[in-house]
Amino acid sequence: MHVVVSAGPDGGGTIHPLDDRPGGPGPARVPDLARAVRELEAGLRPRWVWAEARDVYPALLARGVRLSRCHDVALTEALLTAAEGRVDGHRTEDPRGHRTAAVHGRGPWQGTQASLFEPDGEAGPPEAERAALVAEAFAEQRSRIGRTADAGRFRLLVAAESAGALIAAEMSHDGMPWRTDVHDALLTELLGPRPVHGMRPARLQALADEISAAFGHPVNPDSPQQIVKAFRGLGIMISSTRSYVLKQIEHPVVEPLLRYKELARLHSFHGWTWADQWVSGGRFHPEYVVGGVVSGRWATSGGGALQIPKVMRRVVVADDGWSLVVADAAQLEPRVLAAMSGDRGLATAAGEIDLYAALAQAFGGSREAAKIAMLSAMYGGTSGDAPKLLAVMRQRFPRAYAFVEDAAKAGEEGRLVRSWLGRTCPPPSARWRELVSGPEGSRAARDRGRFTRNFVVQATAAEWALALMAVLRGLLPEPARLVFFQHDEVMVHCPADLADEARAAVGRAAEEATRLLFGPTPVRFPMVAAAVRCYADAK
Repeated sequence: MHVVVSAGPDGGGTIHPLDDRPGGPGPARVPDLARAVRELEAGLRPRWVWAEARDVYPALLARGVRLSRCHDVALTEALLTAAEGRVDGHRTEDPRGHRTAAVHGRGPWQGTQASLFEPDGEAGPPEAERAALVAEAFAEQRSRIGRTADAGRFRLLVAAESAGALIAAEMSHDGMPWRTDVHDALLTELLGPRPVHGMRPARLQALADEISAAFGHPVNPDSPQQIVKAFRGLGIMISSTRSYVLKQIEHPVVEPLLRYKELARLHSFHGWTWADQWVSGGRFHPEYVVGGVVSGRWATSGGGALQIPKVMRRVVVADDGWSLVVADAAQLEPRVLAAMSGDRGLATAAGEIDLYAALAQAFGGSREAAKIAMLSAMYGGTSGDAPKLLAVMRQRFPRAYAFVEDAAKAGEEGRLVRSWLGRTCPPPSARWRELVSGPEGSRAARDRGRFTRNFVVQATAAEWALALMAVLRGLLPEPARLVFFQHDEVMVHCPADLADEARAAVGRAAEEATRLLFGPTPVRFPMVAAAVRCYADAK
């Protein structure tokens, strides 16, 4: 059963059960949306249909209502328009642009898109009208899904992406445990006491003074232009102030400059001001963006949850009597390639815990050589020993090698490639078409080929991770919660006496996600889960 839900500004809203039979129930206005949704969820567990999760779900979560499943029209529209080869199906890499991007659909509701998916702060139609528009959009999307290249797989992609919308909202609402006292102590240890607004912390100021002394005159280390100019004054020409460029220079200023950059980034992105904005009630509440990049990986529109420095893991501490269950998928992308390509040799190796060690024999007994060969195949590496190792891979694992080579060739020719479930890569831009027909054509073609070569693997890995989380969410015992996700890593916060049950649930979820995507396969996707008190202890 599908039920469209639309929220009003007064805690009420509209619920519209969708029934294919003539004379089915129409939309109904309810004064207490949370209560009505809770009752329907408990009795029928419908698939809730809405324009975007952020329009409805955060308010329901605040009232203690959690839903089992949904269909997110905005996320689905992006998948469909991309699959249909339309540029507007791909959202910007800027997560803020992603969140406010309008959905450009086709059909009877096309003319209402500007009002159906309004950016924050702009008024849309009344919730009853909005619910009717969403119902029309949903009906049209179901028809279009049926016309995709592999409708069964695409339906799974839509379900996984929509489940991601639920999980992202729940993780933002619940938050990751974050000890503000430990955070303050760590910042004080690394930077010195919290400074007055507008001033540098003591450690940063000391490093800034050391940098100026090394250059022989005052230099602002926060200004790349001043740094480049100061090096030029020493007779050292640099193209940028990136760390890898600075590390190639032999001069006393390099060490304090690199240390300044590291600590300044920590101060800017995870310092006291950051904590004031994103941490409350002992929880870090970021804003996740489902499918924030074209491969389907998530991004954040605030809080930087996907770029937590290792040193900050000391701050993520479970509540008293609780544990953090942390798990990541070992060598996820090579295993995905093995399952997608159907290469028997690679699939056999991917049945082991350490895939690279299992492959070592094919590469002269060297695990490192096996790793370089696999990464070069998936990312288009050609430097160093890569060509020689790729020749071995081509001979020993021909189907896996051909799979990524075919994807690269499609990209070089300007064609589209798709993930296992049907997520479609962006079409080539007009600028690329200009370049590929000019003197830089070969380079432009190779660059796009490297992108599409990896897209088919990385996008499928993102789908596996989504399926993992969707299954795990349903297996976790109450009151355990998913509180963090990053590419191939998940974190569960649970009572300590449920930690073993949560660890087992992670393993079962990995097995079920593999079955959902690939069916019977010898490829294993091991998730080694550790129950710890502090995130830093998991690594």
